[in-house]
Amino acid sequence: MDLPFIVTTLTRRGLLAPGRPIRVASQLSALRRWGWSIAGELRQAAARDPGRAAIIDDQGTELTYAELLDRSMRLARALRAALGVQAGDRVAVLGRNHPGLIETIVAATLLGADAVLVNTGLSPAQLATVAQEQRLRVLVHDDEFTEQTIGLPADLHRLGEQARNELIDNALPGELHPPGRDGRIIVLTSGTTGTPKGARRPTPNGFGPLVSIIDRIPLHVRDRVLIAAPIFHTWGFAALQVCFALRATIVLHRRFDPSATLEALTRHRCQALFAVPVMLQRLTEEPVPEHRPPLKVVAVSGSALPGGLPATFMDAYGDVLYNLYGSTETSWASIATPADLRRAPTTAGRPPHGTRLEIVDDDGRPVPGGRVGRIMVGNEMLFEGYTSGPDRHGDLLDTGDLGRINPDGLLFVDGRADDMIVSGGENVFPAEVEQLLTQLPQVREAAVIGVPDPDYGQRLAAFIALCPGETLDAEAVREYVRHYLARFSVPRYVVFVKYLPRNATGKVLARELRRYYG
Repeated sequence: MDLPFIVTTLTRRGLLAPGRPIRVASQLSALRRWGWSIAGELRQAAARDPGRAAIIDDQGTELTYAELLDRSMRLARALRAALGVQAGDRVAVLGRNHPGLIETIVAATLLGADAVLVNTGLSPAQLATVAQEQRLRVLVHDDEFTEQTIGLPADLHRLGEQARNELIDNALPGELHPPGRDGRIIVLTSGTTGTPKGARRPTPNGFGPLVSIIDRIPLHVRDRVLIAAPIFHTWGFAALQVCFALRATIVLHRRFDPSATLEALTRHRCQALFAVPVMLQRLTEEPVPEHRPPLKVVAVSGSALPGGLPATFMDAYGDVLYNLYGSTETSWASIATPADLRRAPTTAGRPPHGTRLEIVDDDGRPVPGGRVGRIMVGNEMLFEGYTSGPDRHGDLLDTGDLGRINPDGLLFVDGRADDMIVSGGENVFPAEVEQLLTQLPQVREAAVIGVPDPDYGQRLAAFIALCPGETLDAEAVREYVRHYLARFSVPRYVVFVKYLPRNATGKVLARELRRYYG
């Protein structure tokens, strides 16, 4: 990434604003010594703005950057002294969004240990398999998950919330020096089928990754940001990284509640919200507050935006919506701005600066503009590989998605390559039908999957959750789809459900829907 672009972007977002010389020198020293890991980012923020509020949670806890760093360092020293944690070990965190989760992640990386971010939706059996496959040394968990840890290996140290706080309170004094290796962040894939895999996230090597995001999403130094997306998810963790880099004040709630979120956004005067699309859907179902929160950015990622949602949300809260398309493996591929979403509500936007995006056929050859192909992505933050496999190689990574780029340069994602079905010899994309169904005013949310069919090989099944008080019948749904799409896209089955089954990051669990058809 070219230096003039980096400097211009950092200046626009306030990162190069002058400050007290001693603090600026301390900030630069922290980055030089500790690098761009999450521990280094916290250290530079504490050096520059020690008295600024770092975290405000829904329990009334407020920590400054200096206090957050102190607690994280205390925990790191205690993990090393009491449990023998050292560089290269793996420390798992199983918890919701609160200060203790962040303290544990930072403490692990301060020691050069890898922090494994565990999905709160894992079953006890999946958690036991993760503990074995990831070779965990320590598991730090919220008290509500204690029962899920009962069947874990006896030699795995397990720390609940009280035990973690006692370690912090009783930590011996001492200095921490930069470890011999960077502590990696290991994010577990969503685990909607089978056992989730651990994806090794790289440590940024400079301002490049941050600049790629904040150039397109206008976040600024010292913003107040509510992170509603789970921090154990790639998007929530990315929000944490960006907030530390910007020395932002982070507002956290353990559980997402739309009414409480709107109240907190207003009370804490938040300029930004990080969320997943299903959270946006829930927010639009709440009355718009008389005094709207001062939002300038609402950034979402994690799953496709229903077609009608961008306009509905922006009509209520202003043109502040940004949609990042990416994955655990690719980090980001493209970002849609409010202008993009007004113009084409289903677009994934354009690749940010420094990102390479190609649409290719099954042989890896670029396809003509407008044609559907496999989406390939290259950027500075492609994952390093799965913990259970070899390192990743190559400059471009196959996202596993199919998509196309229109004449205006906007990316459209048609769905997962393995979700496409062949019905009567025709290729059918369930995501296209989903997007159409969500534009019906009666429909709250919809999911479409392929199911076996003796005559056509596969047919579509649509699962629809209606808005409160609304009615709709199956034939009306089919007629609506028939009016806009080809006959082979018309769902053979239409099932009305109270809600769609989702995992902790808001993704629909297709396996739960397929149980209807055995």
